[in-house]
Formats: sequence, structure tokens, C-alpha cells
Amino acid sequence: MATKLLALACIKRESHDGLLSPRSHYPSMPKYPKGVSVQESSVELADSEAKPAVFSVMGMTCSACAGSVEKAIKRLPGIREAVVDVLNNKAQVLFYPSFVNEATIRETIEDAGFEATLIEDETNDRSIQECRIRINGMTCTSCSSTIESALQAIHGVQKVQVALATEEAQIHYDPKIVISYNQLLETIQDTGYGAILISSGEEYHISKIELKVEGVRTDHSMRILEESLQALPGIQHINISPELKKISLSYKPDITGPRTFINVIESTGSRRFKGSIYPEGGAGGRETHRQGEIKQYYRSFLWSLVFTVPIFLTSMVFMYIPGIKHAFDTKVVNMMSVGMLLRWVLSTPVQFIIGRRFYTGSYKALRHGSANMDVLIALGTNGAYFYSVYSVLRAATSKDFKGTDFFETSAMLISFILLGKYLEVLAKGKTSEAIAKLMDLAPETAILLNLDDEGNVVSEEEIDSRLIQKNDIIKIIPGAKVASDGFVIRGQSHVNESMITGEARPVAKRKGDTVIGGTLNENGVLHIKATRVGSESALSQIVRLVESAQLAKAPVQKFADRISKYFVPLVIMFSFSTWLAWFLAGKFHGYPKSWIPSSMDSFELALQFGISVMVIACPCALGLATPTAVMVGTGVGASQGVLIKGGQALESAHKVDCIVFDKTGTLTVGKPVVVNTKLLKNMVLREFYELIAATEVNSEHPLAKAIVEYAKKFREDDENPAWPEARDFDSITGHGVKAIVRDKEIIVGNKSLILDHNITIPVDAQDMLAEAEGMAQTGILVSIDSEVAGVLAISDPLKPGAEEAISILKSMKIKSIMVTGDNWGTANSIGKEVGIETIVAEAKPEQKAEKVKELQASGYTVAMVGDGINDSPALVAADVGMAIGAGTDIAIEAADIVLMKSNLEDVITAIDLSRRTFFHIRLNYIWALGYNLLGIPIAAGVLFPSTRFRLPPWIAGAAMAASSVSVVCCSLLLKYYKRPKKLDNLEIRGIRIE
Repeated sequence: MATKLLALACIKRESHDGLLSPRSHYPSMPKYPKGVSVQESSVELADSEAKPAVFSVMGMTCSACAGSVEKAIKRLPGIREAVVDVLNNKAQVLFYPSFVNEATIRETIEDAGFEATLIEDETNDRSIQECRIRINGMTCTSCSSTIESALQAIHGVQKVQVALATEEAQIHYDPKIVISYNQLLETIQDTGYGAILISSGEEYHISKIELKVEGVRTDHSMRILEESLQALPGIQHINISPELKKISLSYKPDITGPRTFINVIESTGSRRFKGSIYPEGGAGGRETHRQGEIKQYYRSFLWSLVFTVPIFLTSMVFMYIPGIKHAFDTKVVNMMSVGMLLRWVLSTPVQFIIGRRFYTGSYKALRHGSANMDVLIALGTNGAYFYSVYSVLRAATSKDFKGTDFFETSAMLISFILLGKYLEVLAKGKTSEAIAKLMDLAPETAILLNLDDEGNVVSEEEIDSRLIQKNDIIKIIPGAKVASDGFVIRGQSHVNESMITGEARPVAKRKGDTVIGGTLNENGVLHIKATRVGSESALSQIVRLVESAQLAKAPVQKFADRISKYFVPLVIMFSFSTWLAWFLAGKFHGYPKSWIPSSMDSFELALQFGISVMVIACPCALGLATPTAVMVGTGVGASQGVLIKGGQALESAHKVDCIVFDKTGTLTVGKPVVVNTKLLKNMVLREFYELIAATEVNSEHPLAKAIVEYAKKFREDDENPAWPEARDFDSITGHGVKAIVRDKEIIVGNKSLILDHNITIPVDAQDMLAEAEGMAQTGILVSIDSEVAGVLAISDPLKPGAEEAISILKSMKIKSIMVTGDNWGTANSIGKEVGIETIVAEAKPEQKAEKVKELQASGYTVAMVGDGINDSPALVAADVGMAIGAGTDIAIEAADIVLMKSNLEDVITAIDLSRRTFFHIRLNYIWALGYNLLGIPIAAGVLFPSTRFRLPPWIAGAAMAASSVSVVCCSLLLKYYKRPKKLDNLEIRGIRIE
């Protein structure tokens, strides 16, 4: 993905902003390394000599870091291009080996203060792989930090993210060093946590599927099937599970597919085998794990109640009922009563069987030198339980001992904590509903059409939609969901794409139009050809993006991570200090004896204060404050067509106070058309446009395409006419093109290009250029044999509602700037029309990035809104890059936020959603820290001298559990997010910002 960004940024450096934007056709343009003049180089360097390299750069925290790395690299001689991706911690460099090498570039990055590692030949083999693992048993940020540290210690691991909220780890590693992901699983298991592989890090163009095989009786049969499947072209990896009768395959969807696998299975072994999609494959595993965890906590809580309720009744209720009290106070041995013995018997299973998870968690944490929530719970409950055991044994061996047991404290503590964990897991499951809803968009079945050689339908068959292969022809009936990404080959209809893009209005579809899998066909029959299946589909990319976003940590979470690192040891120290202070005060008569409840002595009172402090101060809520809000926020964004990459993007977006807009395709529609032509020579208009089209057809620039499209109107032969041959074609970056057509020198470009060739521009041509610029049009001059022969005016209309969108941003106190490669006249006209005062025109892509950095240096937090390809340097340089107009080809390379609907209103939605999410994160921290800041002093007995109010340990445990649940519930309130009313008012007035 990162390499694709570099390739697109370097090879397609043509901007959509107008004639003066870069128009680059590298093969025909001489290039020289930075710092090397033409005089210094005796031989012109061909573009083919430029070599790409990708570096992993660790230590970058913001766009300023990325900017310093980029500047350091670009200062080197022989650097043609450098793009730094701060989100993925990578630097992509295109350089000339005769002037600089990879080692020098790496040393330069390290001199800038960052760690750099060369990622060898990523374009061919993706040497850095990504592995995702589900982790069981984490309870707080201390657990996730322990796992992160253990994984980062493995040689070859580049980057680790462990998310407490999703209970997953995302690991980037070098497969040449870390031979197998099993090493990663073993490391996690060695730290004491369960590890289950989710994805093993294949390339993005590799799909995975799990098949169930019926009719297999022996392992030998499974081996035969494995060998048969392995012989198929496109198979990358096969893993068989004989005991489950399951075969897992990784394959290239361009070459083969699941129907082929099933056919091979069923044709092997005299057709006694039957293949089908494995029922628990894919995303079902995540939900199965979640439901299993919920049931486990629920069962544990119910069993704890079975024992805890009688303990509570005997210690807190029956003691006030005379007849029953006498029965429970009956002595069994010496001073040991029936009630004591009964509470001991009932509390023991709760402490050691139901509460075993806390012992296990404590052991695992302490074994690796850390302390987590389990340590606090184990210490608190053990303190209460074993002191109670001491009291019972002392009473049984003494005829005058009068002690009190705290068995209800340990049992009730464990019960309330289990209830809190059950509610927390239940609520956490709701934070990832967005992914579940996205996955449910795909239809279960599809109608596969079989065509003859002439394209006529021979037969149709209903199949599982997961069996669709590339280039299949699928029939979509009215009211059915589109089964796969593809394009229409027959029929016309309207398709509701709101479930993918958030766009409410149905979109007309006819032959040649693209469709997205998961969208809803409304009123016509469509035949579509599948182009993207499996992991390549738009839906899969969106799901992958949202999952990655939910794994990524927001920088604000580092605050919680730092606190939790020292939190548990400090709590233990404070708890011990509390017990010691109260114990010594009682021992040396520091307070009246009347303060001590009749049922206990000073030691027991001090012990209760210490246990209360220990159990109320749980770091769970602190660890959940940020990730749960980020999970819900990114899910809500995805449902509204705003794909946010994660916590980093969310945190930066809520601070944005300046937005830099690209012009073409962002503020304007992005489809320029020729609106006026003026001939200055006596020639036929058809011949004039043939010469221009023959020149411009070699360019990929939007203006060139507009000219060629207009020229087709003068050719009635076909839609793709054969234009005259153009020789010696050359594209002059930022100015235009030239070529020899029919032995005539044709130059098509802007005013400066014509003047550079010493061609005089007539007054009539200058007047028309001025008139076009005044009407927000782009003026293009055409020269034939060094004489201006005509002027073209090209218009790219403003998007409806653009002015209102800019106005709303002003009301949000956000400054808007337009940076375009178009001429000043056109730029000023567009700026005046849309309401943007600050304009930068005639800017090349690298100049756009420099403008972004200049604004950042002035103290602004800058968002860049562009198309994600031409504006990639500026998107990377900005604090927040927003790619607008992504459609089905999600531009996730350079942008932090992808706006799928091409609507300017989504820029406002993204910023507003970010602000709302961070409001909830702050609220979560208030909940989490508030419990501790208020609860710990109260638990320690601050109010006891004046009010005699104390917090029993079981109530402290309930408060601790409530803190985690309240944080998750606060995050869940984000599910009811509504975009700003001002945007709804625009729609009410009939304005769609598109």
C-alpha cells in the first residue's frame, strides 16, 4: 500500500487543478537529481535509473516529525522524491544510485533523531508483514503494556499495537527474521495470555477461505485432498485440520476461486467427498469469542451468587433476627460459631474456584515484573479471606477470643467484580457493532449466470455469495443486494449506496457503471461482471480500515498508559500505608474507642480501610477511556461514509483550525468541459481539433481529456477515433504539452509556455484569456508552427453548496485556504465565488506541501482536503489528510480520513465527529479519574473522623466495577451522534453538497 502511494505520487504527478498544474510524462522529460545541475551532469539521467526504497522509521509522533525526516532526505543529492507516512511509520524514497545509496539515506534519517530500517524490495514481496492476533485474558492497560513489551523484544518485530478494547494485537514483522507467526503466538502465551491467530499477514491481493469436507474418514484422505488443491495455480498456502474436517486456503483471486476448490474436492476420490464453506469461517470467530466470553462471565457471576447470597444473609441480615441469630451464634468448638463455619465453607469455592481467574492473572503479571487489576483484587480478597480464616481458627482454639470474620467481604468483592466484568464485556461488544453491521451487508446468496460465446444466458444458478469468483456474471434482481463489486454489462436501475457511502439518494446505473457489493438494487434487473472479490472488495477494505482504526492508539492514550504503569504499585503502597496509619492510631489511642464498631477491633477496622483502598482503585476504567470511544467514533463515521484511520486521525482532527482545499474535484465538480473556442487562423474547426486531440491524447491530465472528449464531437466514425500520429511528444511540467503532428509543431499550454517558445500572443488572444479567467475558466493557447492559432476556454463548475460549506466552517472558527495549480485569474474567481479569501495559485504538488508546512509553522493545526493521489505530499505533510471522492477505490495510502461520498459536508462531519469523540474521551477520563480521586480518600477513611462514614470493601468493589461500566456506557452514547443541524438545514433547503 505504501509503495503504491510512492508510485502514484511519483508517476502520476499530474494535478487536476488546471493547465498550470504539473503535467508530467517522465519518459520524455530529462530529470536531474536535486543538487546536481545540468553542467555538473554530463549525461542526462533517464527516469528508469531512479530506484525506489522503503524505510521503516520509528519514533515519529506527528506530522512535524514526518516533515523533518522528509526535509533531511531531500537535502541529499540524487533524491528525486521522498514521501513520509507518519501513520504507518514509513518513508518512501525515489533516488539515483549513482549519487546516493540506501545506507546514506538511512543514516540521514537516524541523524534526524529517528530509528530507520530498510524494508527491502517491498514492491515485490512485501517483506514487512502484518499479523493480527486475538488475545484472551487482558484486564487493564498493564496487561496490554506487558504484551507489547514482550513482542517488541523479539528481533524482527517492527511495530506492535495491542488494543485492550478489541482484545487484539496488530504486529508488523520481518518474515525473514521472524520465520513463523507461531513465534509471536508463543511469546504471548509465555506472558500468560491466550493467543488465537486472526490473520497471518499475507499480501493484500491474497484471499482466504475455510472449507468443510464431508465424507473424509482418514487423515490420508485429507492429505490426498491437500495435494490435489496444492496443484492448482494461484494457491499460496494450505492448512488442514483433520479433526475438524477443515481446509484453510490462501489464494490469488485473479487466478482461482472457491468454486474451483469445491469442484476439485468433489471430483477427488470417486466423488465421495463433499465440500462447502466452513460455517465458522471469517468474522464469525470474533463474535463467537465475544459471546463465549459473555456467557463465561455470566455463569461465573451466577455461581458466585449461589454462595455469596447466603454469606450476605448470615452476616448482614440474619444477625438482626433474634431466633435465627441465636442459631447462627451457637458455638461449635470453643468460640467458633455455626455462622463462622458456614461462611467459611461457602466463601472458599468463591475465593479459590470462581475467583481462580484473579490468581492466574496475578501470577502471569507478577512473573513478568508488572502488576495489574488482578493483583489488586487478589491482594484485597486474600487479605479479607485469610484474616477471616485466622479469626475462625483462633476462635476454635480459644475459649475467650472474640473476633470477627470478613468472609462476606471477599465473596461479595468477587461477585461484584464479576458482575462489572460481565456488564463491561457486554457493553464492549456493542462498541464494535459497526463492523458487524458492515459484514452483514454482504448478501448470503447470488444468482450466477452462465453465458455462451455470444453473450446469451444459457442457465442461471443460485450460489453462496462467498463462492463468487473474479469475472463471474451475476444477476441482481430488484430489491436484492449487489453480491460483488463489478460493473454493469446489461440493464439499468437505481442502486441505493447509502449503506456503503452514506449517500441517501439512489444512484442511476446503466451499462459500464460500477457497482459496490452490499448496496441495494431498487427497480431494475442488472447483469454485472464481478471485478473485485474476497479481500479486494470495497466492503472488505472498509471493514479492514475500520478494524485497523480500532486497533490504533490515540496519542492521548499514552497518558493512561503512563499512569497505569505506576498506578498499581502506588495503590498497593497507599493501601498498606492506610492500614498501617489506622492500625498505629488505634494501637496508640490516636482516636476514641467509640469510633470502633462493636463487631470488630482496631486492627480489623484498619484492615477494612486498607482493603477498600486496594479494590476501589482499579485501572480498568482508565485503560478503556480512550479505545472504547475511538471504536464507537470510527464505527459511527464509517456508517456515515467518513472512514477514519484511527485514534491519531481523530485526535488531530478535533484540533483543526485551518483547512487547505484543493480546487479541482474538491471545490469544483472535477469534470472540466470545453465551453468556448476562438480561432485566430483561417482553418476548419475539425482540423484544428484533430491536431490538438492528437497531441493531448497522450496526456492523462483532466484538461487534456476534456479537450479530447470535445474533439470527438467533430468525428462521427466511432467513440474511439484513431487520431493522427504525434511524434516527439513532450510534457512540460506545470505548463502544457507539445508534439509534431502532420509535420506541424503543435504546442498546447498556458501563456508562459507560449512565451517561453518566443511566440507572440495576439491582443485578441490575450483579451480572451482575461475574459476566461474572469469567469473562473481556464484559458489554453494553441500554437501551430510558432503561431497562435486559437484559444480554448475550459470550465469546471463549482460544486453546489460549496459556498455554504465554507460558511459553516467559518462559523466553526476554522480558516479555509485554497491551494491550486490553476492560474491566478481562475483561482481568484473561484475563491471569490466560494468565499475563500486566502488563495495560492500556480502551485505544484511539492509547493502545496510546503504551504501546509508553512501554516503549521505559524501555529495552525492543518487539514488538507484533496484527491489522495496528486495531493499526496500535502496530505502526508498535513496534520490530517482527507481524501475526497474515493468511491470504490478507497484512497487509504496518504489520507488519514477518507470521505467516500465526495461531499464537502463530510469535511464538517469528520471534524465535528472528532470533536464529539474527544468530548466523550475527556468525559471518560473524568469518570475514571473521578472515581479514584474521590473514592480512594473516602475508602481510606478521610470522612470517618467527622461523619463516621466508611466505605466497606464490598461497596468499594462495586464502585470499582461501576467505573469501568460507566466509561464504556459513556462511549456508547456516541452511537447516537447526529451531524451538525446546519448541514441538515442545507438539505431541507434542497442543497446537496456534492
